[in-house]
Amino acid sequence: MNRLVPHPILILALVLMWLLMTRFTLGNLILGTAIALVAGWALGALEPERPRIRRFWPLIRLAGIVSLDIVRSNIAVAALIVTGGRHGQRRSGFVQIPLRLRDPVPLGLLAVIITATPGTAWLEYDGESGVLLLHVFDLVDDEAWRHLIRDRYEALLLEAFA
Repeated sequence: MNRLVPHPILILALVLMWLLMTRFTLGNLILGTAIALVAGWALGALEPERPRIRRFWPLIRLAGIVSLDIVRSNIAVAALIVTGGRHGQRRSGFVQIPLRLRDPVPLGLLAVIITATPGTAWLEYDGESGVLLLHVFDLVDDEAWRHLIRDRYEALLLEAFA
């Protein structure tokens, strides 16, 4: 059944959405079901392998660290915007960070962490060299950002997934 209907809830939701957007007729029901089945099969083909989490404790620690960092970053960015920066100066910039992560799941988690933190944006990742290009709203020290990403976030992700 899973091979024939790989995502039954998604398929049902798509059929219902199709019928809500069109008039309810037998033809629309058949067409909507066919489109939903094809979409379910396509999604099934795109699904990556399930991640293999070696240890959960580093992920719990990471969640706590990220939560605190997001709160601190919100306060810092708000203060920079309200006050106009330190003594009227603020310098945005780009930082290249070599990463040891190669697995797409922890890389995706790192991208979510960086993007969810105010003042930072994940811009580009080069899979061949393993270098992340990061934009920082208020860049004071490049090396401090490299240290933060590699030693604070990436290390815990490597511990959890490696």
